[in-house]
Amino acid sequence: MIIVNEISKSYGTRTLFDNVSVKFTPGNRYGLTGPNGAGKSTFMKILSGEIEASNRGTITRPSRLGVLKQNQFEYDNERIIDTVMMGKASLWNALKERNELCEAEEFTDEMMNRLGDLETIIADENGYEAEIEVAEILRGIGLPNERHMDLMSTLPNDFKFRVLLAQALFAGPDALMLDEPTNHMDLESIHWLEDFLYEYKGTLLVISHDRHFLNAVCTHVADIDYDTIIVYPGNYDDMVEHKMQARDRVESDNRDKAKKIAQLQEFVSRFAAGQRSSQVQSRRKEMARLAPAEMKRSNIQRPFIRFEQTKPSSREILEVTGLTKSFDGRKILDNVNLEIVRGDKVAIIGGNGVGKTTLIRCLIGELEPDSGSAKWGFGASWGYYPQDYRVLMPNDSSTALDWIMQYVTDEGPQVVRGMLGRMLFAGDDALKPTSALSGGEAARLLLAKLMLMKDPILIFDEPTNHLDLEAVSALAEGLSTFPGTVLVVSHDRDLISEVSTRVLSFTPEGLIDFRGTYDEYLEEHPLPVAERRAKW
Repeated sequence: MIIVNEISKSYGTRTLFDNVSVKFTPGNRYGLTGPNGAGKSTFMKILSGEIEASNRGTITRPSRLGVLKQNQFEYDNERIIDTVMMGKASLWNALKERNELCEAEEFTDEMMNRLGDLETIIADENGYEAEIEVAEILRGIGLPNERHMDLMSTLPNDFKFRVLLAQALFAGPDALMLDEPTNHMDLESIHWLEDFLYEYKGTLLVISHDRHFLNAVCTHVADIDYDTIIVYPGNYDDMVEHKMQARDRVESDNRDKAKKIAQLQEFVSRFAAGQRSSQVQSRRKEMARLAPAEMKRSNIQRPFIRFEQTKPSSREILEVTGLTKSFDGRKILDNVNLEIVRGDKVAIIGGNGVGKTTLIRCLIGELEPDSGSAKWGFGASWGYYPQDYRVLMPNDSSTALDWIMQYVTDEGPQVVRGMLGRMLFAGDDALKPTSALSGGEAARLLLAKLMLMKDPILIFDEPTNHLDLEAVSALAEGLSTFPGTVLVVSHDRDLISEVSTRVLSFTPEGLIDFRGTYDEYLEEHPLPVAERRAKW
């Protein structure tokens, strides 16, 4: 169990949460939600002990706590099996020190005594069975025995994540904390993660911008809002409903109180100077008692995303013929043929490293194919949201307003400021240097640029990685109502379910061009259920 008692955190004059007391109990799976900047990652770091709170509140945490590491490249020079064993730090350090001592050419009495102490630690930590246990774990997450001694750098990102999750779980933690675990994971890997977490018996806290994932995994939601943290039963959609109902009740009560107060005030105004002083005083007390409940301003904000086109494109948008591309002798794209017409909204899905981004970059001319061609229709123009969107923004003192104004032809600064306001850059936020923007702010700024450009074709490569749940929902709505053509690479199932009218799926059997929605695609091509679940 994790018990939080009167914890606060502030940065300067800004309060993230104040005097929070909450319990996270074993067997429950908690989604930690709130908009970008609400303090989700900060709160999780306080729980894990990585950073301190702003006050002297207390946190009671289990001795065995598993925290998912965020840097998937940190262990690239380590063997896969060693990376998992590092999750039990006391054992790993003892094994490492023992091996270093054993390489010594001469032994002193002190060294021999230390070796004895280390052997005791290793025995207490079941270290002599550790490699067997880790090998079983790795097989459970889909890595065969012949890969266990390979370096982490040889794994694709989704399997690096699985290994880091195995690292967090190797010590048998009573509580597990995951911060945005689905980032850069493909749909099949997310499905695998849901399957695993559903079976986890400890206390789980997870931050995610993937609504489908939170709905599938969570039994409770801890929502950061109104300067506090409120725990709601159920999944994310249940939390939203409870929250709306609670606010509606307060607003309804306040309206009823306002009507009653108006009636009482009328009586007081009429008879204040008369002979009914006792009745007037009674009604004044009643008015004070009926004062409407103060409603704090929610920090949840939803951007307004609407894409328009200056003029429609030609009917034939794109013709791809025999497109082939290889890297280091490995064929990524093999004789791809397809035609896209005006109004198609194409979801491009598949495992990590199968060629989704490569296909997009070949289509827009960023990469030269080995053979074949991609021919765009007459007058085609597109707006592009790259996976690494930071390459489009200067790392200097240029403001968000400066950056977006360079793409404006007809609109003046006031129109652009209005657009930025709808994308949550209110007031001086539009004057922030692009180098100081958070991931979510930079993502919204790039979306604002696409809205201003009004191209008839929009191309997105993993647009949801830095957006909060409200922004992802707004993006899905904006794309679903867009009259033009959309190509989107994404692992967010709600986004592609709402937007797609066509699916390009990279599979081991080849590229599937499915003309229909993502839900219809799943009916014919269901995601595979993990054949084995990792056992801890």
